[in-house]
Amino acid sequence: MALQTSGVALRKILSHFPEELSLGFAYGSGVYRQAGPSSNQKNVMLDFVFTVDDPVAWHSKNLKKNWDHYSFLKVLGPKYITTIQNNYGAGVYYNPLIMCDGKLIKYGVISTSNLIEDLLNWNNLYIAGRLQKPVKIVALNENITLRSALDKNLKSAVTTAFLMLPESFSEEDLFIEIAGLSYSGDFRMAVGEDKAKVLNIVKPNVAHFRELYGNILQENPQVVYKIQQGRLEIDKSPEGQFTQLMALPKVLQQQINHIMDPPGKNRDVEETLLQLAHDPDCGEVVRLGLSAIVRPSSLRQSTKGLFTAEIHTKIFTDEMTRCLRSASK
Repeated sequence: MALQTSGVALRKILSHFPEELSLGFAYGSGVYRQAGPSSNQKNVMLDFVFTVDDPVAWHSKNLKKNWDHYSFLKVLGPKYITTIQNNYGAGVYYNPLIMCDGKLIKYGVISTSNLIEDLLNWNNLYIAGRLQKPVKIVALNENITLRSALDKNLKSAVTTAFLMLPESFSEEDLFIEIAGLSYSGDFRMAVGEDKAKVLNIVKPNVAHFRELYGNILQENPQVVYKIQQGRLEIDKSPEGQFTQLMALPKVLQQQINHIMDPPGKNRDVEETLLQLAHDPDCGEVVRLGLSAIVRPSSLRQSTKGLFTAEIHTKIFTDEMTRCLRSASK
């Protein structure tokens, strides 16, 4: 599927910001076309994430260049903004509803160290989850640790999806499972956001998902990848599942252990995962573990958004009304 917005247009937007990015990417329906209600919208908002090594220095420069992008918190200065960014929600500071180069954009800022932690361990699966879906990278420096963590995040997404799929499945089944990982337990999927969102992301973009995951699938010893038929077969034996469970990110393993460990037992994680590998409900327990990561982080990040954005009363009121109506149906 062709890009909605060209790389040149994205880089022009990037030129309005301080240059010191370890990673910058655009994502969402403004970059890759999605099916469903938003598919034909013109002038859809462009979403960006900027990863920076030194958030205080970056916000300091950005406040000088783009003072009007920030909410009332700007008067407290870059150190306070960075404290809010790092210590609340999912470690991201968003400036939404910005007109830049004739386009409406939203951009989030996250520290390189926080992003690497999330990519490796799935602390909150917020930005790591976005990077499990096709994105348009517009800036990437030579940080080997970051590049390795980006690759590990994709491999972890494949392994986790395998645990929730049957022995044989299609490429599309796999990509739908992967795209849905970071929405497990997200309260916005129950109130407000389109419940068919995951399907709408994957359907028009199977080729982009294949580009992202093709090499990982071909190199994985646990899967038979029949590329011509678009089918896959995986090892669902207890031994195969135990290998997959042991390869999961640390925080997901801890959440699974917490779900399965009865009070007073205090088993170690490996013992719990060995038991789960023999359990027919293994996939459902993994899904519950994902929800335990995603639900609190998505709620905290959305709450933080009320303070890091200028609260346009009408937009906020309309959104709340829509959410309440959806919840009451």
